[in-house]
Amino acid sequence: MQLSLTLCPSIGRMQRDRTAGGTKSPGSSPIRVETNIVAKIVCVLYDDPVNGMPKQYARDTLPEITRYPDGQTTPTPRAIDFTPGHLLGCVSGELGLRKYLESNDHQLVVTSSKDGADSVLDRELHDAEIVISQPFWPAYMTAERIAKAPKLKMIVTAGIGSDHTDLQAAMDRGITVAEVTYCNSNSVAEHVVMTTLALVRNYIPSHNIANQGGWNIADCVERSYDVEGMHVGTVAAGRIGLRVLRLLKPFDMKLHYLDRHRLPESVEKELNLTYHSSLESLTKVCDVVTLNCPLHPETEHMINAATLKNFKRGAYLINTARGKLCDRDAVVEALKSGQLAGYGGDVWFPQPAPADHPWRSMPHQGMTPHISGTSLSAQARYAAGTREILECYFEGRPIRDEYLIVQGGKLAGVGAHSYSAGNATKGSEEAARFKVA
Repeated sequence: MQLSLTLCPSIGRMQRDRTAGGTKSPGSSPIRVETNIVAKIVCVLYDDPVNGMPKQYARDTLPEITRYPDGQTTPTPRAIDFTPGHLLGCVSGELGLRKYLESNDHQLVVTSSKDGADSVLDRELHDAEIVISQPFWPAYMTAERIAKAPKLKMIVTAGIGSDHTDLQAAMDRGITVAEVTYCNSNSVAEHVVMTTLALVRNYIPSHNIANQGGWNIADCVERSYDVEGMHVGTVAAGRIGLRVLRLLKPFDMKLHYLDRHRLPESVEKELNLTYHSSLESLTKVCDVVTLNCPLHPETEHMINAATLKNFKRGAYLINTARGKLCDRDAVVEALKSGQLAGYGGDVWFPQPAPADHPWRSMPHQGMTPHISGTSLSAQARYAAGTREILECYFEGRPIRDEYLIVQGGKLAGVGAHSYSAGNATKGSEEAARFKVA
């Protein structure tokens, strides 16, 4: 069920708009009374848990982390209005932003309704100054949507990866695009390691056999191997890719990487890395290939029928970056033919993926919804980072370079390092086909 929450500062009354299966008509909008709003912020988040928000969490506290591995500080907002370790990325969690925004006379609209002809997102865009969404439930900010938002000044990704925005359209309009760089890099890297081990050790089928009351060990181990001695390569060795290599080094795997920016010699020596200047060079020797690069026009469908032929037969492909890096049908065929021994990850295109998306049913896969970067630990960081970005914006202070993707009509900050100009949102309208099973 898709939810929307709107609260007007001077009224203090919350209205719930159940846009799927609720009591309002499909064309209705959240009830509100216009006041002296300074800015309107539309925040697109994923749905609440099916059984409601947790009454108690599995853990009481989170480890305190103040710096990332490269020395960059974790987000530093002036304050936060949430409990770290609680659900913040869903509609009722609101990224912990409501108190801050409404105490400053801004209007916050939070919704999960983002796709289709009558989505709440589309209805609210006309006077929105800021749009916030997450990569896990992205608000696809296409050129058409940007054109319908004449007051739009900033698009924020609560997380990492801004490919769901037409960056060229944002540049043309002078819209700032920002994201919370590094906030969930380790979260994603841990997911890569988990998925690698699950596929290579044939964990998921073995777990299913146990769940179903079985005990046929031969069925469990007929596709089970050790990762020790295998060659693993990352496509891109930025914050996530390099972290993956560091986490896998203790498994005594041979480490490889491909990146348009070569790592310092000291890092290559420390990890005993082999550098590759082409995808073909890397995939010819690697038993496990993990994709950790941004999606932009140059990387879209970089994994396709032709490039898959250059993989070692029986290789494993892990993708926690973006679904559109891979040709959907080519991956399915590679698994069926045995060219790939396994495919795993959590990214799809579009998101949410339609119920009949072939990656849901293809053999030897370890797919999940897009969850790798939205652990409760990561949510605390990207909620704080989003708050920091908003504080800078409203107070007229510079946004950190490491958060910037587009500013002043051009790629900026980390965006100039990681992205290319253009648009990777084509086909995102297919997300409207998603139906809750």
